[in-house]
Amino acid sequence: MQVKLLDLTHQYLNIRREVRKVIDEVCDSQHFILGPTVERFERNLAQYCNTKHAIGVSSGTDALLCALMAIDIKSGDEVICPSFTFFATGGSIARLGAKPIFVDIEPDTFNIDPKQIAAKITARTRAIMPVHLFGHMANMEAINDIAKSKGIPVIEDAAQSIGAKRSGQVCCHSLAGCLSFFPSKNLGGFGDSGAICTDNDEFAAKVKLLRVHGTEQQYYHKVIGGNFRIDALQAAVLDVKLKHLNTWHEARRHNAALYDSLFAKSKVKTPKIDPANYSIYNQYVIRVPNRDAVREHLLKSGVGCAVYYPLPLHQQECFIKMGVGGGSLPESEKASHEVLALPIYPELKEEEIRYVAKTVLEAL
Repeated sequence: MQVKLLDLTHQYLNIRREVRKVIDEVCDSQHFILGPTVERFERNLAQYCNTKHAIGVSSGTDALLCALMAIDIKSGDEVICPSFTFFATGGSIARLGAKPIFVDIEPDTFNIDPKQIAAKITARTRAIMPVHLFGHMANMEAINDIAKSKGIPVIEDAAQSIGAKRSGQVCCHSLAGCLSFFPSKNLGGFGDSGAICTDNDEFAAKVKLLRVHGTEQQYYHKVIGGNFRIDALQAAVLDVKLKHLNTWHEARRHNAALYDSLFAKSKVKTPKIDPANYSIYNQYVIRVPNRDAVREHLLKSGVGCAVYYPLPLHQQECFIKMGVGGGSLPESEKASHEVLALPIYPELKEEEIRYVAKTVLEAL
């Protein structure tokens, strides 16, 4: 049996008429940059995320970059973030000349360990950037308490967690939440795009200014920004998909529950979800001690799988000069040798999930 890690074909076929209709509408209008299609999507996204503002941008990476620019992160500043995450988390900080200060993760949730944040705060700390990894949220209560006591803003890397909840609240638990609509995300576009969600009017105005090269009037620039605009075509597609998102979340949760039951009483460590959280399972990530052997057996058996992430940021070549050193973040380093993502997309059939689980168990 062949089971892909992600197969978007079924999703597209189910909504093809809706998508083609809105694409044709944008093409007929010939209004491709910002405009009414983008504004409609932003209103609907803000309502979904329960925030006052949702500002569409060009990618999840640019959402992080633009949000950091909006709080004036600059050379010499420090921003605290996890090391076990996608590169954009640390990369967006470094692109502004600031220094990412890497913190270890909780071994069960893969999210940043709040207990280790306070010790990393210095006089140069200008922000904390937790990541809601794999579709479940970090402990924002503890993180916000630390940030508030030090007067430090929090920017959430929520690229993998649109629709995830903590204590019943969606998305943004701080100054801003940054989303990615990369095609593989639960809410994925037909290319790159992202968004920044916030309740802060001043911050939202700054983001909107920055995403169009710092201009409110064409060719007159108040600040140095960037080209962070979302395309109207992306906004149109995402607006269609947004209506289906909760249904897709529930299908992923159903698939995860089946995996959990199939791996019960085995050597497989299944995702641990904090009771306060509603996970949307952007990935279903297990831990196994012989990860590479399991991955090889899955691939030979026709099962798609992936390692998120094989090398923590503090061990990446471009960050080695920071001198964090191997062994300094042991949980991040251990996770990078044990994690394996399995197919979890909504359209999976039960027999496919059972085949994937059986194949994993064969390799243990």
